Amino acid sequence: MERRRFLSIGTLAPLAGLLGCEEREPLLRVSGITWVGYEPLFLARQLQLLPPDRIRLIDSPSNTNSLMQLATGEVEAATLTLDEFILARAGGIPVQVALVFDTSQGADVVMSRPEITTVSQLAGRRIGVEETAAGALMLRKSLEAADLSPDDVIRVPLIGGQHLAAFRSGRVDAVISYEPYASRLESIGARRLHDSSAFPGLIVDVLAVHERAFSQQPQALRALFNAHFEALSVLRANPGRAYRLMAPRLGLTTEEARRAFEGIRLFDISANREWLDASAQPFRQAATDVARIMQANALVDHTPPLSAVATARFLPEGP
Repeated sequence: MERRRFLSIGTLAPLAGLLGCEEREPLLRVSGITWVGYEPLFLARQLQLLPPDRIRLIDSPSNTNSLMQLATGEVEAATLTLDEFILARAGGIPVQVALVFDTSQGADVVMSRPEITTVSQLAGRRIGVEETAAGALMLRKSLEAADLSPDDVIRVPLIGGQHLAAFRSGRVDAVISYEPYASRLESIGARRLHDSSAFPGLIVDVLAVHERAFSQQPQALRALFNAHFEALSVLRANPGRAYRLMAPRLGLTTEEARRAFEGIRLFDISANREWLDASAQPFRQAATDVARIMQANALVDHTPPLSAVATARFLPEGP
């Protein structure tokens, strides 16, 4: 009897160990830049809503860098703009949109020297821009509004963290910037020349998730999204506290942080479902529109299929 019991325990113990290993998901690594629309995710980290043994947020210097991290497998997910997501799909990276953070309604900005008062005056000027990111799209649409093309300006490659230094040193006359960097530039005398409020729906911020994470880290994804929406609830219920917590990472005062958030529309759970459910049209329409603009401006050589590249299955239950 004792031997039979021993054999049973001896047989089940390795099986229990294997089951335990299967239940422990690999660490979910998420790359993200400094941008007001992504900041609630980092607020969730500050509020200790993200389990550190399951989820790691990785600060990225640029979305171009985040794209590379996705391509090389350094991360399973990255905060990107919709046009950058389309670039990833066109480049063969198997990613899907699993969360919409926001749409930009003024937080992407053409910042210029004070003496430049119209976009048409940018002709022949040096403009800082991240060419493989949303900045390139913003540049082309802004110039188009003034009957200019990218060939009419001198493009200087810059990422967000380089904007202030380049502007201060006189290396550029204008910058295709975004919050919080636009507010920092304004604090040293730059002019807000043009912004994304002129192009509704052009810049949409999303979480691009590698398809392998859907099977390997489903619980971590759900925990990530739960934490994000909980942080959004804190922002809505106690904005003063939330802005105070977010301001240092953004490099802004609490009041500057509040104003910066006025330039975006944050998406709650309901808005995400409206965009990402299988039967929903808004995401497909937005992606198709942005892809068409990208192809017309030679920002992508072909438009990848966009009919089944979004999922709402990891969103929390809720209104």
